[in-house]
Amino acid sequence: MDDSRVTWVELGRLGRPKGLKGWLHLESWTEPVEAVMIYSSWHLRSATGERREVKVAESRQSPSGLEARIEGATTREGAEGLVGSIIEVPRSALPDTAPGEHYRVDLIGFEVLNLEGVKLGVIERFEDMPASVVMVVRGQQEHWLPVTPQHLKSIDSSTRCVRVEWPGEF
Repeated sequence: MDDSRVTWVELGRLGRPKGLKGWLHLESWTEPVEAVMIYSSWHLRSATGERREVKVAESRQSPSGLEARIEGATTREGAEGLVGSIIEVPRSALPDTAPGEHYRVDLIGFEVLNLEGVKLGVIERFEDMPASVVMVVRGQQEHWLPVTPQHLKSIDSSTRCVRVEWPGEF
């Protein structure tokens, strides 16, 4: 697969090893969180940006959260080399969205206007915060807007515009 022509979608991150048989804790950024486990293979991106495809040998939900074991990593030491890797899949591997749903990656670059028509900037990225997801909007200043029904009012894919309830001077 030619990486330069693929839009990659981050699904989560591999955490610390669990036990001695290659299992890793799994941080999921999907909704629902267990949706990351539907893929039989992932592309792991290291901190240096290197990406490699791996097969998911097993995945499970335990009382301590999600866990996965990657083919070839059958020991704790083998799993330790994967810690911190970002789990990605090609955008084309994602299921279609239902009407009114959007993938975050598809909204990057959309213009953000408040209800008074003030341009706040464009969506740069999303951040998962304890209270809610926020979209980081870069304009004359940076805005961190909660992605909640109270603040997010509409998304128009045809004009690449998001309308929000947010004061322009805040």
